[in-house]
Amino acid sequence: MPLLADQIDGVIGVDTHRDTLAAAVVTPVGVVLVSADAPANADGYQRLLELARQHVPGRRCWALEGTGSYGAGLAGYLEAAGERVVEVCRPKRPAHRGGRKTDALDAVRAAREALVSDHLIHPRRRGEREALRVLLATRGAAVLARTAAINQLKALIVSAPEALRAQLRGRTGKQQIAACLTQAACSTEDVEHRMTVRALRCTAQRIQTLTAEAKELEKEIHLLVQAMAPELLALVGVGPISAAQILVSWSHPGRFRSDAAFAAFAGAAPILASSGLTTRHRLSRAGDRQLNRALHTIVLVRARVDPATRAYIAKRTAEGKSSRDAQRCLKRAVARQVFKLLERKEGSAATASREPHAA
Repeated sequence: MPLLADQIDGVIGVDTHRDTLAAAVVTPVGVVLVSADAPANADGYQRLLELARQHVPGRRCWALEGTGSYGAGLAGYLEAAGERVVEVCRPKRPAHRGGRKTDALDAVRAAREALVSDHLIHPRRRGEREALRVLLATRGAAVLARTAAINQLKALIVSAPEALRAQLRGRTGKQQIAACLTQAACSTEDVEHRMTVRALRCTAQRIQTLTAEAKELEKEIHLLVQAMAPELLALVGVGPISAAQILVSWSHPGRFRSDAAFAAFAGAAPILASSGLTTRHRLSRAGDRQLNRALHTIVLVRARVDPATRAYIAKRTAEGKSSRDAQRCLKRAVARQVFKLLERKEGSAATASREPHAA
C-alpha cells in the first residue's frame, strides 16, 4: 500500500485541545512550511482551512489527534468541506528526558507520523453512529450507577438495626428494593433507626430511577439499530446493545481494510505465543475492549442457545483446547461474520443508489 507522502502535496497536522488548535503545514518530505494557532470554534476552523488552501492548493490531507474528543468539531467541519482527514494517535514523545514539548511540535509530529504510516486511520463518522455512541455511554453510566446503588443498599441492610434486618433478610434483591421503597420511619424509634430507614428508601428510589432510565435508553438504542442495520439483529445471539457497540466501533465501510484488521481492533485476532516445540495462540488483551465485550457476549449467548456453537466448542475441547481458546476462535469467527455483513450491506446500498431507476 503506498504511503500518504506519495499521494499528496502536503499534510496539515493538528494538535487539538479544548480551547485551542495548533496546526503545522508539512511537505511530503517532512519540511515545515508554516505553523499557526487558532481557537477551537467555527472561526478557527475556517482560519485553518484558509491557511491550508493557501499553502497546499493541490492535494492535501489533514492529520488530526483526538477526532473523537477535542478534534471532533474540526474533523466534522473539514469533512463537510470535502477535505481528506485521517486520525493519528498521540505523537511519540522524545525518548530522552528533558525533550522539548510544545503544541507546535506536536502538530508537526502528527503530520510526519501520518506521512510514514503504513495504515491510515479514518475518523469515525458522526450522525447516527454518534447518536448511538452517546446513548450507549449514557446507558452504561446508568447501569454502573445502578450497580453501585444496589451494592450500597445491601451494605446498608447488613449493618442496619436488627429490626430492619429481620424484615429484609431472606428476600430477593427486587423484593428488598420494593420493601425499602415502602419503609416509613416511626417517630417513636431512635435516630439510628429513622435515619437508616431514610437512607434505605433514598437508595431504593435511586435504583428505581436508574433502572427506568437504562430501560428507556435501551429502547432508543434498539430503534436506532433497527433503522441502521436490522440484519445485524437477525443474527443469533446479537441483541440491541451488542449490535449498537459493533456499529459504533465499525463506524462506516472502508474504515478497516479487512475482517482481519477489524478482528485485531476488537482484540479477537489470535496472537502467536509459540515456544520451542509448543505451537499455540493466546488471547489478545489489546484493542477496543467494549467491542471485544460485545463479541464475547454474543459467543456466550450462542453457546447457550445455538446447537452449532455448542458442537464447535465440544469439538475444540475434544482436540485439547481450553474453553477460553474455543471462545477466542468463536469471537474471531463472529468478528468476520459481522464485518462482512456490514460491508456487504453498505456496498449493496451504494450499488443500488448508483443504478438508474426503472422507467
